[in-house]
Amino acid sequence: MEIASDQGSETESINSGRIGFSGPLVSNKKKSRKKSARFKDEDSYVEITLDVRDDAISLQNIRGTTDQKATSLASQLEKRNSSFGSQLSFNLRNVSQELRRITSSKSFNKVDRTKSGAARALRGLQFINKNVRNEGWSEVESRFHELAANGMLPKSQFGKCIGMHESTEFADGLFDALARKRCITSPSITKAELHEFWEQITDTSFDARLQTFFDMVDKDADGRITEEEVQEIIMLSAAANKLLKIQEHANEYAALIMEELDPHNLGYIELHNLETLLLEAPHHSTIVSTNSRVLSQLLSQKLKPTKEANPIKRCYRRLSYFIGDNWKRIWVMTLWLSICAGLFTWKFIQYKHRAVFDVMGYCVTTAKGGAETLKFNMALILLPVCRNTITWLRSRTKLGVIVPFNDNINFHKVIALGIAIGVGLHAGAHLTCDFPRLLHATDEEYEPLKPFFGDKRPNNYWWFVKGTEGWTGVVMVVLMAIAFTLAQPWFRRNRLKLPTTIKKLTGFNAFWYSHHLFVIVYILFIIHGYFLYLSKKWYKKTTWMYLAVPMVLYAFERLIRAFRSGYKTVQISKVAVYPGNVMALYMYKPQGFKYTSGQYIFVNCSDISPFQWHPFSITSAPGDDYLSIHIRTLGDWTSQLKAVFSKVCQPPTNDKSGLRRADIAPEMNKPRLPRLLIDGPYGAPAQDYKKYDILLLVGLGIGATPLISIVKDVLNNIKQQKEIEEGLAENGLKDIKKKPFAARRAYFYWVTRDQGSFEWFRGVMNDVAEHDKEGLIELHNYCTSVYEEGDARSALITMLQAIQHAKSGIDIVSGTRVKTHFARPNWRQVFKHVAVNHADQKIGVFYCGPPSLVADMRQLAQDFSRKTTTKFEFHKENF
Repeated sequence: MEIASDQGSETESINSGRIGFSGPLVSNKKKSRKKSARFKDEDSYVEITLDVRDDAISLQNIRGTTDQKATSLASQLEKRNSSFGSQLSFNLRNVSQELRRITSSKSFNKVDRTKSGAARALRGLQFINKNVRNEGWSEVESRFHELAANGMLPKSQFGKCIGMHESTEFADGLFDALARKRCITSPSITKAELHEFWEQITDTSFDARLQTFFDMVDKDADGRITEEEVQEIIMLSAAANKLLKIQEHANEYAALIMEELDPHNLGYIELHNLETLLLEAPHHSTIVSTNSRVLSQLLSQKLKPTKEANPIKRCYRRLSYFIGDNWKRIWVMTLWLSICAGLFTWKFIQYKHRAVFDVMGYCVTTAKGGAETLKFNMALILLPVCRNTITWLRSRTKLGVIVPFNDNINFHKVIALGIAIGVGLHAGAHLTCDFPRLLHATDEEYEPLKPFFGDKRPNNYWWFVKGTEGWTGVVMVVLMAIAFTLAQPWFRRNRLKLPTTIKKLTGFNAFWYSHHLFVIVYILFIIHGYFLYLSKKWYKKTTWMYLAVPMVLYAFERLIRAFRSGYKTVQISKVAVYPGNVMALYMYKPQGFKYTSGQYIFVNCSDISPFQWHPFSITSAPGDDYLSIHIRTLGDWTSQLKAVFSKVCQPPTNDKSGLRRADIAPEMNKPRLPRLLIDGPYGAPAQDYKKYDILLLVGLGIGATPLISIVKDVLNNIKQQKEIEEGLAENGLKDIKKKPFAARRAYFYWVTRDQGSFEWFRGVMNDVAEHDKEGLIELHNYCTSVYEEGDARSALITMLQAIQHAKSGIDIVSGTRVKTHFARPNWRQVFKHVAVNHADQKIGVFYCGPPSLVADMRQLAQDFSRKTTTKFEFHKENF
């Protein structure tokens, strides 16, 4: 063996305290050296680069030989190492083992990296997201100066410095791997070392990223990953992605990976095993593959917005789009505004020709015009909240074609704004204009007004306030102001940070009770409208005429609710408390109770409050023999309801879902359960799903509740229709026409933050996967707590998911047969997928969730409807 030295290659790194050196293996200096040794074999040289430190030697590189020769060299190295001393001998034995490891890792058949799945995996294993990576080193350097102490960045601040804010434990593991590779034992690093770390984790080479990930798993840096190390990295990845259930079963999943990658029971896996799993694992995508020709045709269309050069044409196109999307709302609002304007104008002109105009002028005309619109709107505002009437109209009539029943609550809010404007005009004109003019009128000017205000002229404001017309008006304004204020979302949803004492006066309960002050308001409104200053004849006092029909209709509505809920005391069959503060109530369906998927019911619990009724979407299907709702505890009432029912629940048995549950059979001695009343069902936007052949259902979190009912109903009707067709075919009755169930295909996208949320509807997911053999219902679950596909923090979860699903057909995240996607969906790709599969068809898009996504979903539906042959009709329901 010949040792080649190169004294001129000595380098020093002052900051890290490490020194690299290429020279003789034997040296009296006890500093770190890099040595290059060359073995002569048949007139050829093999160069082996070693990193020799005080108590360790690691193999850096080997050049100039084949894998077979490298194996031979390892054996020679083991035989010749005795002359270097016992400690060096031990270290060189380790080097030979490392040499054998590299030899073995280079001898396997390379994975084909040209496959589509491999190409996608090669873009993965990103240690930081794209946004942080785009910031560049300058941003990281800036954060280093903010976080470093005495020029050293502590390990605890490493994740924050590189932009890995939400994964502290994973960042610590990455820090340890990078430091271990460089033999850094200090818990802090310098800026130069941080720059080295940054260069490695932002390396675009897949092999470099794979090696970094391997180093994270390989805690003892022996080039082999044991089952204990696999379990540790599973725990780390699960913690970074907030997957608590995977953490609980980390030992089982570690054994599963070892079984897959270590078929010979060697007790370890190597780098090439990890690469094989990454590149050959079946990666699933958000969009299933479709006919490439059809897809190319769709992509060739102008889906990207193009700016029209002509401003007139641009405005015309926008206007036509707006009218096409909102024509129902436009004609309703136009009619309403026209009626208000007509009533105001009529009363304005009428009082302009009366004697009071000479004294009060346009003040009285404005006040009376505002009062007339106020009467109309006080009558009209009751109609949008007549739930039974609206449900009957939308379900039994064709008015839904021209009337936007889905906007009934929004219209209720618009009318409330109209009432506020009417109150402002009426009260403002009286208090600031009419009354001051009257008080300052001369005797001659006051003479024509004696029949209205008396022979003695009023001498101060108190005269107006103490009268029936005055105090009723003031009290009404105060009560309306309270109800209007507490109805605002900032107070109703407790979004404002208020002192505890004041916060108790807000929330849904305050909104509910304050809204019921309307009973007092309407009584005062009728009294106020009867005792008028300027109208003494009964037939000119028109307030009661406006209110008569709406108030009778609303009173009849309330009587129906009270009567119907009185005998619909439901019997509870099952209670389940799930993760994510969700409780499911399963009830025996009351006799004669009929509903449509997508509708909702009101629930009352007398143990909490005999007056409060709260709406919840029905999650069971019409064909089920039970009635179910899922309730998320977000406020006072729902929290109390959960507390009451949790008392009768016990931990589940027999692998049943839920944290706690109570299954109550009819023959059991039933525990003392709260008494529940239900009222409904009532119509909702989601119930229109039967009008469409193709459905795109999008639910966020608990917003999936009405859509789950639709999924179950579609599945039940598909099976029923199939049975009918088979039965007709057998009997030779093909000519008999039966009204078909419209929905033939459904795409369901459920996006949730927590892994535990999938337990809510696990049974439904498994039922669809088991019975929908033709794939008529596509289920897509998304867990946003897991980092997107390609992120190193979720790489092991992706591998584990693929192995588990291939082996048992069960997804490790959701616990169902439906694979879970990670991060958030690309909604444009979702719409494109549906449009490609269903050209020249009408798609019903039903969204239920927070308002934040409504604008994007509506815009996508409009874009694809205008620029493709597929028409998307958007329906939304917010909570």
